[in-house]
Amino acid sequence: MDQNAQTFVSHLECSLTGKTYKSGEVHGLSEAGRPLLVRYDLEAMGKAVARADIETSSEAGFWRYAPMLPVARAENRVSLGEVVTPLIGLEQSAGGLGARPGKVIVKDEGRLPTGSFKARGLCLAVSMAKELGVEHLAIPTNGNAGAAMAAYARRAGQRATVFCPADTPDINIREIQQQGAETYMVNGLINDCGKIVGEGKRPVGWYDVSTLKEPYRIEGKKTMGLELAEQFGWKLPDVIFYPTGGGTGLIGMWKAFHELRELGWIDGPLPRMVAVQAEGCAPIVRAWENGDEHAPLWQDAHTVAAGIRVPVAVGDFLIIRGVNESGGFAMALPDDEIMATRDAIAREEGLLLCPEGAATAAAYKRALAEGKISADDTAVLFNCATGLKYPMAPVDNHLNKDEAVDYGQFGQK
Repeated sequence: MDQNAQTFVSHLECSLTGKTYKSGEVHGLSEAGRPLLVRYDLEAMGKAVARADIETSSEAGFWRYAPMLPVARAENRVSLGEVVTPLIGLEQSAGGLGARPGKVIVKDEGRLPTGSFKARGLCLAVSMAKELGVEHLAIPTNGNAGAAMAAYARRAGQRATVFCPADTPDINIREIQQQGAETYMVNGLINDCGKIVGEGKRPVGWYDVSTLKEPYRIEGKKTMGLELAEQFGWKLPDVIFYPTGGGTGLIGMWKAFHELRELGWIDGPLPRMVAVQAEGCAPIVRAWENGDEHAPLWQDAHTVAAGIRVPVAVGDFLIIRGVNESGGFAMALPDDEIMATRDAIAREEGLLLCPEGAATAAAYKRALAEGKISADDTAVLFNCATGLKYPMAPVDNHLNKDEAVDYGQFGQK
């Protein structure tokens, strides 16, 4: 460990070929065009850091795991008030899902800055960009990633340029622009926006922070796994349902669990990882069902769950490997099933899931019905963003204050 830099990072590694790259320098994809993974000297980390150090940390939110992350200098940690996101058991709606109370739990990532789990990955990417002296960031987004990048980049004093599909939810586009990013709507999908970002690197000089095209968003999303392990008393749930677009979080959690195991902080079986997609955009599900490691571009991608409308993922093989190594599976749900599940849980629990989070609940219900999991399994569903960012049904009930009120209408139903 470099005592001055305060980091345990040893090197970066191509996720496909294993070729190593020097840390402390600006990197994008590997020479093979695949994601780079941050590797640590876990033996040195284990000697210097104990679980008790994490448990007693005074750092806010996921920065409590700073010794396990790549940011070397504390002054480069960009923060907007991160929190440890809560675990919320589904009690009232468990029966409708076919579950036993206490066995199905939502991890509500909508409590993070900018209202989504994208805060984790983009916070780390921006912090590392600051540490490496990068001043201009660019990203393609379906909404929440762009909002997180804009917020953290401006917090760090960096320039932010964001490209959204033109049909991105309006609230997301406005949020991105309001938080100081140069915001553009593109007549295409997120991969079309990504092409613009990639082709602009040389003429503009911005740094591409697209999903998995730089090494550090994975490290931010890794904190979901670290946090989950700590919340479960350094044990892990039986199964994790994860809404999967680019898949950074699933990849990051799987990486976290292996690092924790090597440190000796957890033992026992690791969770089965379930990649959840929508039927209108399910490249990972189709590849997994076909026994493939790579998922071709999904044509005519469409779904109400905008965050998982990712027609092609550069880390497809890492997602599928995580699913297979864990003994998990991949599942796609129709939009009507996703939205019906969202509405039911909101009515019964008072918990407003985003569509992507609702997809995990719908997948859990179907997996139980099909015998893919047991009612005895403890399952964690990731709600990746606040449901407040998404359209809701209008309110049609009205009262006229100048007329007599029929109080009978408020009786029991």
